[in-house]
Amino acid sequence: MKPTSSYRGRSKAGSLTPLPAHITEELHRYDAYLHDVRGLSSATRRNHFRVIGLFLRLHFQRRAIDLRKLKPDDVRRFLSTQLGARSSASYSSKLASSLRNYLRYRTTCGDEVYKLSAVILNPVHWKLASLPRALKPEEVEHLLETVSGARRWPKRSYSIIRLALDMGLRSGEIARLTIGDIDWRRGTATLRGTKSLRQDVLPLPLETGQALADYLQHERPMSKDPAIFVRQVAGQDRPITACAVQGVIKRACCRIDLPHSSAHALRHTLACRLVENGSSLKEVADLLRHRSLNSTLIYAKLDTPKLAAVALPWPGSQS
Repeated sequence: MKPTSSYRGRSKAGSLTPLPAHITEELHRYDAYLHDVRGLSSATRRNHFRVIGLFLRLHFQRRAIDLRKLKPDDVRRFLSTQLGARSSASYSSKLASSLRNYLRYRTTCGDEVYKLSAVILNPVHWKLASLPRALKPEEVEHLLETVSGARRWPKRSYSIIRLALDMGLRSGEIARLTIGDIDWRRGTATLRGTKSLRQDVLPLPLETGQALADYLQHERPMSKDPAIFVRQVAGQDRPITACAVQGVIKRACCRIDLPHSSAHALRHTLACRLVENGSSLKEVADLLRHRSLNSTLIYAKLDTPKLAAVALPWPGSQS
């Protein structure tokens, strides 16, 4: 299968340079494993490739890849160097996860890497330690009003934000939507090639459908491309990218100085609204298409009435 992206690394001067052929071939094989065996999405695989490409370049730039020649201290030094340049709990977790996944793959190839894996410790990162970053109702209203009055592509921006706010769609899912995915009679939208690699059919809210119809009829360029959101690049029609969707949302949020400007914040906003209106965590998980209910547990902290019902009395209190 083809790789999800070209494999490149940074030279000492900081410029992007192609990786050696033998490392690129190794990443091709690893790509096939992550896709066919692990079922990971292209975005997740790209995150792994960045880390493993750096790791392999450091140790096997001018020699064949042979993990038997590595020592635990080599792994420690790599982690230390990477965290010295960029230290955060989330990045530490990504580093550890990427290396551990690659070494697990190498065991399927017959390598004994237990000593190397043993030095990759899980960084301290408390799950559910923070509240979801969501917008307040007045912020949502202000955002929609501002976007609908924008000078450039207002109907497109409004539709994109409604898809994220009303349906909790990820940026990639919005970018991949095609005209054929919308069933106007039944009021549904079909998502294909989602993060969980399955096909989902979601109800299309009335206001979201009206926003899409308005965009398709009055602002979308005439194009044979089936994608709902298209753009012209070098005179050719191409679907909008996930990065472009993120850019639309971020610029709209920053324009009115919202504290949270990521596309994921709109997804969190939908989940928080559902919980506050009495939806169960299972219903929220189904709508957000979480593969594990654990991914939805963070929203339990927003359900104050139910939390109060199970709270134990404080020692020494009269309750």
